[in-house]
Amino acid sequence: MSTVRLGVIMDPIHAIHYAKDSTLAMLLAAQARGWSLVYLEQRDLWLRDGVAWGRTRPLRVKADPAGWFELGESAATPLGRLDCILMRKDPPFDTEYIYTTYILERAELAGARVVNRPRGLRDMNEKVYTAWFPECCAPTLITRDMADMAAFLREHGKIVCKPLHGMGGRSIFVLEQHDKNMGVVFETLTDYGQRFAIVQRYLPEIATDGDTRVLLIDGEPLPYALARIPLPHDNRGNLAAGARAQVRALSERERWLAGQIGPALAAQGMLFVGLDVIGGHVTEINVTSPTGIREIEKQHPIGIGERLMQAIERRLAGASAPLA
Repeated sequence: MSTVRLGVIMDPIHAIHYAKDSTLAMLLAAQARGWSLVYLEQRDLWLRDGVAWGRTRPLRVKADPAGWFELGESAATPLGRLDCILMRKDPPFDTEYIYTTYILERAELAGARVVNRPRGLRDMNEKVYTAWFPECCAPTLITRDMADMAAFLREHGKIVCKPLHGMGGRSIFVLEQHDKNMGVVFETLTDYGQRFAIVQRYLPEIATDGDTRVLLIDGEPLPYALARIPLPHDNRGNLAAGARAQVRALSERERWLAGQIGPALAAQGMLFVGLDVIGGHVTEINVTSPTGIREIEKQHPIGIGERLMQAIERRLAGASAPLA
């Protein structure tokens, strides 16, 4: 096929962490294939009379920690003229993010392939969407009712409590029976019963085996996963919270989980997905901006970015018309 014109929507590229940024790994792979790149931030998007537009800037990336990008002059571009758009804006998944998915859906209807698909980004909350795969998950309750949360704690003895919109280990609480902080934790997370929150049975494997990120490309798992081992004094398996990274081969259980979830998400246009797995149970399904590429490839250079570009190219080759 002719040269692919790829747009990327991301947080400011000058502020990324060079050694860890998965989006940069994707862009380096796309550029190595001869694709042309254009750069956008969320603020560069708009709708005019139903047409999605962006203030695009030509982008060149480099594998150089001293300077990893060059940007050209901006130009107003109908987003439907791009072959593909990578939506890589990090959470929080707030109302501005939702509005952005509407703009991207108009671009999709005009002919651009958006990865991941805007409708899926809106529909698949990373914590709530586990409810579609209960056989893969630990006991989970999503509620605003603090009495129900307390009953769940009595049933399981030890639980994890989280907001539905959080990321990076923020506002994660672990409670045991008779914890005097129980009431204030439930009040804080639900705003006194005004907001939904999630509670899950505590999985003790987090302390020794960590929280494992399994990456899926077009429904298929990569052969290696990234385990995040919490610090001895912490419960959170998040690198942003100081967890230690460990790369290891996928277990049979993790392959089974990927087989249950991956094809269903790929069928809905979710080409790059991260499953968070603790003790053989999926705790989150990450679709907004999954990471882990650079950490895995430090030990196993398996060309993850290239694999994703191949999957995108296959999708582009099979797309005879805009998605309905």
